[in-house]
Amino acid sequence: MPFNGEKQCVGEDQPSDSDSSRFSESMASLSDYECSRQSFASDSSSKSSSPASTSPPRVVTFDEVMATARNLSNLTLAHEIAVNENFQLKQEALPEKSLAGRVKHIVHQAFWDVLDSELNADPPEFEHAIKLFEEIREILLSFLTPGGNRLRNQICEVLDTDLIRQQAEHSAVDIQGLANYVISTMGKLCAPVRDNDIRELKATGNIVEVLRQIFHVLDLMQMDMANFTIMSLRPHLQRQLVEYERTKFQEILEETPSEYNIMCIYIEIRLK
Repeated sequence: MPFNGEKQCVGEDQPSDSDSSRFSESMASLSDYECSRQSFASDSSSKSSSPASTSPPRVVTFDEVMATARNLSNLTLAHEIAVNENFQLKQEALPEKSLAGRVKHIVHQAFWDVLDSELNADPPEFEHAIKLFEEIREILLSFLTPGGNRLRNQICEVLDTDLIRQQAEHSAVDIQGLANYVISTMGKLCAPVRDNDIRELKATGNIVEVLRQIFHVLDLMQMDMANFTIMSLRPHLQRQLVEYERTKFQEILEETPSEYNIMCIYIEIRLK
């Protein structure tokens, strides 16, 4: 019998012996295939009735997804640090003509303008300036090694915000003197590449501009510290990279319900 309207190649009505043989073999294979399908359907039916298969699918929370993304990012970062000798963190400045860049400039400028008006008011208002010195103190302390107790105590003593606030209440606070101390301390803690930035800070006369540039240089110093840490850790990561990646990736698979999807993401990141 023709299949899908096709004509038989041998004869008009009767199949050849070879066609009959092939047809018998095909029917036998089809019979085996149907038996396998019935067996599979039977197994699937019995499995679907088991208690485990009737349990609802696990719901993946947003926190779990973000935790997995962070783990993958850390894994990728560790790999990049170990294999790329030139890897460094860099500050990414927003394009000045972009919307985000303009908004950032306007917001920052408004903040410093308010600070300027407060410090030049009669009487001056020091609360915002005191909060800035509190933030500066915490950044300076983050640069210290565990053994730097002497400098730590000095920073905490000079930049004691409670004491500064009391001095401000009696109009006895010296904002310029505090800024000079901060600049001097930054000069002790910064890398040699920042020496010129420290000299420019010392030459700046306007106190608001001084505070503004202090934060800019502190950002650069934090980036320097991060890159120094990366350079120090690279030999250790190179020795431990294989074991670290194996262990970390196994943790990700155990914590993630869709191992296949995470593996695809990880492979994609590694190939970038």
